[in-house]
Amino acid sequence: MELLAVLGCALLLPRALAEDCPSPCSCWSLGEPWGTGVDCSSRGLRALPALPRLTRSLRLHNNSLAAIPAGALDSLGHLQELQLWDNPWHCDCHILYLKLWLQDFSAPALARLRCASPARLRMKALGQLTGNDLGVCTRLLPTKCLQFFWRDLALIAGAIITLLLVAWALKFSKKLVCQLSLGRRRLRRNIPKTHKGSGNCQQLQSKCHCQGGLGTWTG
Repeated sequence: MELLAVLGCALLLPRALAEDCPSPCSCWSLGEPWGTGVDCSSRGLRALPALPRLTRSLRLHNNSLAAIPAGALDSLGHLQELQLWDNPWHCDCHILYLKLWLQDFSAPALARLRCASPARLRMKALGQLTGNDLGVCTRLLPTKCLQFFWRDLALIAGAIITLLLVAWALKFSKKLVCQLSLGRRRLRRNIPKTHKGSGNCQQLQSKCHCQGGLGTWTG
């Protein structure tokens, strides 16, 4: 029975891969725990095809891709390898999603990508693009990116407030320690004077009467 189950899975697996695999691409299984490999390289693609959710290795190099739609790669949680070089990337606001996504996914993969257009940015690395190059692109950011932005802003504000409170606490504690130290020094300075005053009272018993540490003449 176990042998039949294994044979059944072996027969059904290629069929499942064929159903999930994009038509212009070829796919292969990396084993159930490892996901699927998808090769879409050198297909002349101008748009990103629908990809299997369990894609682990994705080859998209040597195509005609100019941009990746915002959010198109967010569902590929198992992705470990991505090849995107040799594509004519158009570096305007629409390239911002790919740039930000690759910054988190793979810095080496981002470093290999170059702009093909516009002419003023030709051959410039995507990782070196600045706000002056892309212009105002806030509207093109996906909702998920905006949520991350506000979350990061709140975390930064919380960290700043925490640092200010810690600095205030340290300053207050130093001031308190300083006041305690001054109080101890004053107390130590007053102790010898008190003993000296008591000695004088004992020496002048015939002329004065000591009460509460103060000399009062009796005659």
